[in-house]
Amino acid sequence: MSNVNNATYRMAFLPRGLLFGAIAGLLAAGSAGAYAQSTIKIGEINSYKAQPAFLEPYRRGWEMALDEVNAAGGVLGKKLEVVARDDNGNPGDSVRIAEELVARERVALLFGGFLSNTGLALTDYAKQHKVFFLAAEPLTDKIVWQNGNKYTYRLRPSTYMLVASVVKEAVKLKKKRWAIVYPNYEYGQSAVASFKKLMKEAQPDVEFVAEQAPPLGKIDAGAVTQALADAKPDAIFNALFAADLGKFVREGNTRGLFDGVEVVSLLTGEPEYLDPLKNEAPVNWIVTGYPWYAINTPEHKKFVDAYRKKFNDYPRNGSLVGYSALMSIAAGLKKAGGTDADKLSAAFSGLKVDTPVAPIVYRAQDHQSTLGAFVGRTGVKDGKGIMTSFSYIDGASLQLPDAEVKKLRQPD
Repeated sequence: MSNVNNATYRMAFLPRGLLFGAIAGLLAAGSAGAYAQSTIKIGEINSYKAQPAFLEPYRRGWEMALDEVNAAGGVLGKKLEVVARDDNGNPGDSVRIAEELVARERVALLFGGFLSNTGLALTDYAKQHKVFFLAAEPLTDKIVWQNGNKYTYRLRPSTYMLVASVVKEAVKLKKKRWAIVYPNYEYGQSAVASFKKLMKEAQPDVEFVAEQAPPLGKIDAGAVTQALADAKPDAIFNALFAADLGKFVREGNTRGLFDGVEVVSLLTGEPEYLDPLKNEAPVNWIVTGYPWYAINTPEHKKFVDAYRKKFNDYPRNGSLVGYSALMSIAAGLKKAGGTDADKLSAAFSGLKVDTPVAPIVYRAQDHQSTLGAFVGRTGVKDGKGIMTSFSYIDGASLQLPDAEVKKLRQPD
């Protein structure tokens, strides 16, 4: 006798009230099972409350991609469903939520992450539990190098790649005395280590005359700015972002820190961080960013038009990352032919994905995508910060040699 028939047989002896409840429960279970079979559930974990400037547009990005994929019939005949959770910017919460998503929600894979420390926590979880994880945003090099593993891939350019994209411009400045400011956690520490190393290799006589490392989100901008000014640098390397960046820029402008001083700055050209500064935005800084308003390729214009139509707003860099992450997952699932973590990991190795800014490949040797970076100077137009005279640098040109990657990364 089948399980359903057994259940029906047992219900014949239940009181009338319990009988109706049991029937409803059985029907609900059957409906849930059918729904689960018709969808692929994906877990998404991020620091929405802690970093809303980037992550609200990011969420819109993956929501738009999700709608596009499902409108086209889904993947492997199934609709995709994303179950999103907030980790409060806490690595411990990231792991706890990952466990809940896998055990209770029965998600097939995970994606997301913003801060480097939460990204590393999810990278370790993926390794220990053999769950596929696409790190969408965390920048730390360790995700694909020292802590890299079979089940983890990363979309955004790494910290090393972003630094490498601006070092050529920094060397052209021919400045000897550099001051450095960065948030004191994994991303900032990694950025500074890479900048010092690459600058020393390219310009052996470079000097680092001051270094300020405020806690993330807790900068004392006055003290930091004064300390840098006292060192009288020729140039400044900055890795601050979000609210810390805004406070630093405003205080630096007030105290004249940037007068006659070149600044090379990661992330500052992203609209998430440049737009809030309005006419206080820095002028003539060398930055990485996302000049969505001036990228005129057909693929990007199609993305911008669709985003504007859906949200009545313009995209930010987070929008691009969220959209490309979900599209990468859809492509990986299709290539893998299912949700098995080992097959999905194999499918992502060498996976090619078209993004709104350029085609990318997920590298087999370290699981890093070749998504590149826009590098240019900042300016102010119509009371708003923009990037000017920018160029796109292919991420494939910003990688360490394979032999060095092999030394840093343990075999899968």
